[in-house]
Amino acid sequence: MISQTSEYALRAVIHLAHYSGSARTTQQIADATRVPSGYLSKVLQALARAGLVRSQRGLGGGFTLARNEAEVTMLDVIRAVDQPLERINACPLGLVTHTELCPLHRKLDEAVEWVEASFGSTMIADLLGKGEVEPLCDASTEKDVTLRVTRNKSE
Repeated sequence: MISQTSEYALRAVIHLAHYSGSARTTQQIADATRVPSGYLSKVLQALARAGLVRSQRGLGGGFTLARNEAEVTMLDVIRAVDQPLERINACPLGLVTHTELCPLHRKLDEAVEWVEASFGSTMIADLLGKGEVEPLCDASTEKDVTLRVTRNKSE
């Protein structure tokens, strides 16, 4: 439904929201969200160009959210790194007899409209895992990764 790039961007933004106020390095974000760091760098650059994240150079630098997580939607993040969801406005087959969408294409367009509305009404703050299931980028994820690496080195 969404591209890998969009999912990576969402993971990164949720991670930054989880650590609101603290700058996180590309490597910290990559480790916590399980996104390849080289690819993540490009995603973070696109998010910065869109004004969703801010980067700070130097000691203690890294990335932070540029806006409050209660003001950023999933759709904002997706649009920052990907093409907008494509609506179906005319017959994709180019049939001249179809002056309006056939039932199949109308249903597909309704699905795209629903997804866009859902992503547009879901704030990043809603995705921070304050319920019984913690998000992928929960702080314990980093500890678990560190523990696995430490165990593997000692074995």
